[in-house]
Amino acid sequence: MSLNCRFCGTALTQSFCDLGMSPLSNANIRPEQMNQMERFYPLHAFVCHSCWLVQLDSFEAPDHIFDEHYTYFSSYSDSWLAHAKAYVEKMSARWQLDADSHVVEIASNDGYLLQYFVARGIPVLGVEPTANTAAVARQKDVPTLEKFFGVATARELAAQGKHADLLLGNNVLAHVPDLNDFVAGMKILLQPHGVITMEFPHLLQLIRNNQFDTIYHEHFSYLSLLTVEKVFAAHGLTLFDVEELPTHGGSLRIYARHDENDTKPLSDAVDALRAKEVAAGLNAPQVYGEFAEQARETKRGLLEFLIAAKRQGKSIVGYGAPAKANTLLNYCGVRSDFIDYTVDRSPHKQGTFLPGTHIPVFHPERIAETKPDYIVILPWNLKEELIGQLAYARQWGAKFVLLIPQVEVVD
Repeated sequence: MSLNCRFCGTALTQSFCDLGMSPLSNANIRPEQMNQMERFYPLHAFVCHSCWLVQLDSFEAPDHIFDEHYTYFSSYSDSWLAHAKAYVEKMSARWQLDADSHVVEIASNDGYLLQYFVARGIPVLGVEPTANTAAVARQKDVPTLEKFFGVATARELAAQGKHADLLLGNNVLAHVPDLNDFVAGMKILLQPHGVITMEFPHLLQLIRNNQFDTIYHEHFSYLSLLTVEKVFAAHGLTLFDVEELPTHGGSLRIYARHDENDTKPLSDAVDALRAKEVAAGLNAPQVYGEFAEQARETKRGLLEFLIAAKRQGKSIVGYGAPAKANTLLNYCGVRSDFIDYTVDRSPHKQGTFLPGTHIPVFHPERIAETKPDYIVILPWNLKEELIGQLAYARQWGAKFVLLIPQVEVVD
């Protein structure tokens, strides 16, 4: 079956990374579902030789992936909340936002970020398709429209006079199956002198740091500045600034405006990062063809570690139940025969089982009760935060294990 690029329509002929068959990564299994059939889909990313968009084929409609049982709530990471608060402070000052401004966040989740604008008296609107996270946002006094974003939603809001002075989206651009509809919608909703900011994991860091576990079915696209510039330009939007961020193992924050808005000049940072990506080979096939072997070598190293530890009689548990862990564990065939259980701060995940592997998820207090020898930090992007929270485990000699970019044991 032939695949075409979801942005430019070019036929996809080059594989980027084939991770076999995998379930939806945030579709945790509830106890009553344990004996039901579970759906697995090909997890195979390709790269477009025209626009260099790395992408997955889509197998499930977004309204099935982001349904009422969606388990990801942004507010359970202290470091992510701190990141959101710092963003609000920076944007409020840079763009002089006040009670006469209007901020719209696409994929606003549980109000983790907009709550800080609300506290400043700045009018906001969240656009969020998942009912359970939207309900939590409203409890924080964050007005939330329960819809997917695109041209239709943008026109509806624009007709109501709800244009955005600041239109933002954190870790949503990669989740969009129809990039053209999404970006065209932003063009419609943005005020003439307004600003768009989007944050997303940087493809360059994914490649350099072997972050193959960030490939999963909710992430339809894997993005570079080179590609995003083309997507936005196709819809009359100019990227005028960019920042490289440490979040999620290395992300970009892009700033965009209407092409015709000349009040915001182009930053040298855009030219510098574009040159950096070209120097890294992101506009040529070779670097994409070399990536898959990194994932295979990580799989070998992980299994060697787990087998050796189990043969020594060691107990191994996980900390966290992020979507990326489900890619890694399913690809490597790691189930509760290797990792006894994992824990997570989110009550929405506790009492469930990881998709595919069926590793049980408990409250973090389980670790102190069982005193494992090894604790695998599954959300490796939060390793400093989590190892700090788990410092008490050193009392019985527990060691921490990181799996990306390769297996590393931390005393």
